[in-house]
Amino acid sequence: MIDARARAVLDRLERQDALEREQGLPRRQRLRQVTPDVGRLLHTLVLASRPRLVLEIGTSGGYSTVWLASAARAIGATVLALEIDSAKVELATPNLRQAGVHDVVNVTHVDAFKYLRGRREPIDFVFLDAEKEDYLPYLELIVPLLPVGGLLVADNLISHADELADFRQRAESHPDLSAMVIPVGRGELLAVKIR
Repeated sequence: MIDARARAVLDRLERQDALEREQGLPRRQRLRQVTPDVGRLLHTLVLASRPRLVLEIGTSGGYSTVWLASAARAIGATVLALEIDSAKVELATPNLRQAGVHDVVNVTHVDAFKYLRGRREPIDFVFLDAEKEDYLPYLELIVPLLPVGGLLVADNLISHADELADFRQRAESHPDLSAMVIPVGRGELLAVKIR
């Protein structure tokens, strides 16, 4: 499902991410993307859950967006990628075009809190990879928008375990969710809306 154009962009972004981490660039300057196994997980989950809309909160260079969009294209879905940093929007946009997935992705420079507060229609699939201090307030806005069977995936639950402890506890104990953390990449929370 990942064609040669998308694979070339993914490979390039993986090399760039590794180099930036090796050089010790500050977090805000790095790509800050998911690991390749998380990309494959996201791709597989979209194919399995067959959402109409995939919402990504935190796009950065577009690495996870390529994985999400490749799966979305295969099932006739679309991806809405929200990014608050205009420089990251400018970085992601050509990557998505080069990967050949720009026609199924809308990258929007917007505050995701504002977007979620104004949204009324359900969102079938949400991938959350933003500033960690925002995860808990995002959760309270996302859960009401998920339909029964809707899926929330959140990154960094193991690598940022202390910072995300309250978020994890709330997600795993939420009466409307069935949630768990899996040891893929830097730790992914998978949460399904059950009622």
